[in-house]
Amino acid sequence: MSNPVPLELQAKISSWRLRAAETSLTIEEMREAVKYLRAGRVAAANASAATKRKKAIAEIPHADDMLSELGEL
Repeated sequence: MSNPVPLELQAKISSWRLRAAETSLTIEEMREAVKYLRAGRVAAANASAATKRKKAIAEIPHADDMLSELGEL
């Protein structure tokens, strides 16, 4: 499976980590990092919720199938 994080963002994250370790990361860079990282978390949560909804829908039997089973009793 491929990495969903674009290479440009991976480079930025690496730069932010390095600058944070060196204590040279500015407040504006911290805000930018938080903005990008939160956006990624929101996207991941939305994708997860969509997958869960699809799975729940797939598990609900079709009404016609349930009625045909009643007719077989």
